[in-house]
Amino acid sequence: MMPRDLVEVHYEGTFSLRDTLKSGQVFQWEKSVVGEVEGFGGCIGDEAPAFLAQTEDGRIMTSFADVPRVTRYFGLDQSIEKIHESFPLDDVVLQNAIRYCPGIRILRQPAWECLATFITSSLKQVSHIRSISMTLRRRYGRSFECGDRIFNAYPDPEILSEAGEDELRQCGLGYRAKSLHLAALAVANGEVDLGVIEADISLPDARKELMRLHGVGEKIANCTLLFSGARWNAFPIDVWIERILREHYRKRLKGPKLQAWAERYFGPNAGYAQQYLFHFARKTL
Repeated sequence: MMPRDLVEVHYEGTFSLRDTLKSGQVFQWEKSVVGEVEGFGGCIGDEAPAFLAQTEDGRIMTSFADVPRVTRYFGLDQSIEKIHESFPLDDVVLQNAIRYCPGIRILRQPAWECLATFITSSLKQVSHIRSISMTLRRRYGRSFECGDRIFNAYPDPEILSEAGEDELRQCGLGYRAKSLHLAALAVANGEVDLGVIEADISLPDARKELMRLHGVGEKIANCTLLFSGARWNAFPIDVWIERILREHYRKRLKGPKLQAWAERYFGPNAGYAQQYLFHFARKTL
C-alpha cells in the first residue's frame, strides 16, 4: 500500500524507473524506502529531494511536489512509440536492444550538473563516477534532510571555481580536477553560456560552443546536449558504442566519419538509439 503523501506521475507508453536511473545517464540516485515502499531518492537540481517508486503495474509515485518537473526530468512527456517508429525497422541489432530495455527514457538534467558530471567521468567506470559525484555533492553541495537521510544537490559552478584545483583533487578527480575547475570558472564568469544547450541553434554549433570548455571533447559535449538539452539527435560515442557500431554496422569507419554516419543513420532520435545500444551492450556483451 502506498503512503498517502505520494502522488502519481502520469505517462504513456513504457517506462522503467530502475533501467533509466541505471543506464549511465545519471549517478546520484540512491535506493530509498518510504514506509514499506522501496524506490529511489535524489535531488532534481537544487531543490528538496524527491522520492520515486514504481509499482508492479508500472505506476510512478513521487513525493516531489512539482509533478510537472518530475515529468520533464524523466522524459515522460515524450511519445516513446513515435520515437521507436522513427528507427529503421529492419535494424535487427537496434530492435533487439529496444526489446531488452524498452522502458529507458532520456533525462533532462540541469545543464551544469550534467556537464560537470561527464567532465569528471572520463575513463572512469560507473561506480567511480558515482563516488566522485557523491563526494562533490557532500563537500560542496546544498544539503537536505529527508527522514533519516541526507541528500545533497550538485554544487554550483561558482562554488567549484572558488574551491580550486587542489581541493578538487582531494575528491578523487585526479587530472580531471583541472578540467572541472577551469570549466566552472568559465561558466561562473559567463565566458561560456550553458543556455546554448537548449538554444535554437544547430547541433554542431551547440557542440562547438561547449567544446570551448577545458576538458570537453565531442563525447562529453554530446552527452550534455542529449542528457540535459533534449537534443535527441546527439549521439555520444564511447568505447561501448564504438564497439557495437564497428562490429554490427560500419567496421571501417572511425572518429568523425563514424559520428556523422551514426547521426545520419539513426535520425532525429539518434540519442535514444544510442542509449538502447549502450545499455544493451554494457549489460550483455
